[in-house]
Amino acid sequence: MSLAPRAVLVYRTTEYEELLARHGTHGQAEFFLSSRGRSVAEVFERHQRTGRALRDVAAAVPLRWRQTRVERADLDRFLFAPQDVVVVVGQDGLVANTAKYLAGQPVVGIDTDPGRNPGVLVRHRPGDAGRLLRAAASQGGGTTDELTMVEAVADDTQRIVALNEIYLGRPGHQTSRYHLGLRDGAEAQASSGVLVGTGTGATGWLRSLWLERGGSSPLPGPSERRLVWYVREAWPSPATGTSLVEGTLAAAERLALTVESDRLVAFGDGMESDAIELTWGQTVRLGVSDTSLRLLV
Repeated sequence: MSLAPRAVLVYRTTEYEELLARHGTHGQAEFFLSSRGRSVAEVFERHQRTGRALRDVAAAVPLRWRQTRVERADLDRFLFAPQDVVVVVGQDGLVANTAKYLAGQPVVGIDTDPGRNPGVLVRHRPGDAGRLLRAAASQGGGTTDELTMVEAVADDTQRIVALNEIYLGRPGHQTSRYHLGLRDGAEAQASSGVLVGTGTGATGWLRSLWLERGGSSPLPGPSERRLVWYVREAWPSPATGTSLVEGTLAAAERLALTVESDRLVAFGDGMESDAIELTWGQTVRLGVSDTSLRLLV
């Protein structure tokens, strides 16, 4: 007999819970915030909305299903199963944080704070959860957007994937030294790092760089199998160049970077705590990932 589907509810510790962990009591948290011109009431209200959303989604899981919860900080230690249906309850960024640990499982994004979140990835309300879960487990799998992801693969088999972008450089964002290769061109560079991202990421960090460079070339769409890349603050010197500082990568193309520093890291979607580490002489290749995010619409 096959196991019933499992709903995995992904959530993030609220700001109010973080305040309690730091200050111990509601009163102490209130004093701390009031001394900085903020009210604990609005923080507590958002905490309550998040709790209600989690309870509503949990109650909507079909009775014969299994279910579990995982907090954002534990994602890198949680084992997702191929048959899981993943329900992200929170902000758009939490979907991106979760996507890198998946391998094609359907994802439902539930917005806990409509109007405060853009709702690009958390497109649904808690009341929609039951219908979407049943659709995801049906024979057709429901209607999904297949969102392109980016990957970095090192020559020692380390691999990382991301929904928005991958940053490669020094952990503290000091000068990174490396050799950059693309198609028929290559050059030694010293910069603040390299950013390679997707159409989903084109609404965030990548967009700021795109605007800074004049926005001359169109950014990819979220489902388009094309990436954009930028070198941050490349430094010209007798030994380093600035001719390869931006471009696009088609599905089969790879941007190759060979490390010429003691230590560089590559991490995705701002999760620096879960990075791959690279050292002198190692090469990492960045491009479109075979894995995509299946987001229910």
